[in-house]
Amino acid sequence: MLIRPKAGILDPQGVAVERALPALGFSGVANVNVGRLVELDLEDPEQLQAMCEKLLANPLVEDYEVQLLEESGHAGGNGRGS
Repeated sequence: MLIRPKAGILDPQGVAVERALPALGFSGVANVNVGRLVELDLEDPEQLQAMCEKLLANPLVEDYEVQLLEESGHAGGNGRGS
């Protein structure tokens, strides 16, 4: 699941990244948000919403998005630009 700050909620990490990128020579960057990715294996996907609302995300200040992957493998690459 992807967890991000809700629209209008201060995101100090996003602000820090947005300020740092131009200092490193990158231009045209705006509206940076930093969230987190939670990956887990579970037997009953019906539990995911309750897990998010009770522990994994703070529904007062965060939105979350659940992505179910097939058991045969994960979508995407290794996150290292491959």
